[in-house]
Amino acid sequence: MLNLLSALEKAKAVIISGHTRPDGDCVGSCMALWHYIRDNYPDVHAQVRLESVPASYRLIPGTENIITNFDDDQACDLFIALDASDKARLVGAARYFDAADHTICIDHHISNQGYADENLVCPQASSACEVLAGLLDMDRVSLNCAIALYTGIICDSGVFKYSSTSRRTMEIAGQLLEKGVPGQQLIDGVFYQKTYMQRKLLGRCLQDSFLSLDGRMFSCIVRWETMRLFGASHEDLEGVIDQLRMTEGVETAVLISEDETGTFKFSMRSNRQVDVSRICEVFGGGGHIRAAGFSVKADMPEVFGRVEAMVKEQLDACTTD
Repeated sequence: MLNLLSALEKAKAVIISGHTRPDGDCVGSCMALWHYIRDNYPDVHAQVRLESVPASYRLIPGTENIITNFDDDQACDLFIALDASDKARLVGAARYFDAADHTICIDHHISNQGYADENLVCPQASSACEVLAGLLDMDRVSLNCAIALYTGIICDSGVFKYSSTSRRTMEIAGQLLEKGVPGQQLIDGVFYQKTYMQRKLLGRCLQDSFLSLDGRMFSCIVRWETMRLFGASHEDLEGVIDQLRMTEGVETAVLISEDETGTFKFSMRSNRQVDVSRICEVFGGGGHIRAAGFSVKADMPEVFGRVEAMVKEQLDACTTD
């Protein structure tokens, strides 16, 4: 079992980071560890290095201290990767990982093969925040740390409704609420409060979406021109795929978004039957059984066709079983 606290006691400089395009679990786990170190190890210099944080996760205390620059030669004796399934997902922060004296990875992605010196990967956990919480002394967890952990858990558990939610998940969430975490405020802020532009973009996405595989697959393709027209960023697409997934009769949802370079990001979700991580791994991506993704700069219709065929193959296998 990884002894994180022992490693922190020996450290002098720590860099904390997570995956590209950070989501709630990534930001939450990174900021929770940052707060825990600041609160309990005042002699340790800790910093969080992440790409720009979406607005909905800036309600986590301390996010204004995140460093989004990866161009310096900052040294550390301990690098801790959170919610990142492989080193490539660290993007710019990988340089600090390579230069660190010691590296630790804490994660819950089933595709994680263990790329650090020490690894704790728990695929059965709802989130990286749940895994991290199990390594911390809960008596020493501050309110700010608890808010960060709770945010990550609700994000990756879909507010406790995904299949990865367990008794352990709920027990940890209950302990965090006892710290004074404003649960309803966090859930509303992360999941339900949207800007007018985000609502308009959601409407456009739903208008342009389409069903296939006898109504079992629901897909939407968002071209860069549409993003530019709405003045939107990719973080404004947050929540769109869940609207697709939560449609009657749908088993698998696919959201494809193009950026200014012509790269297409495929985000996939499933309800009960399809292992989307298996599909995404074919294209160099990964994630969880019910939530995964990948990015490609290729012939999008051709890639979509292959994805659709793999979804059909899994659905057909379930029908014959």
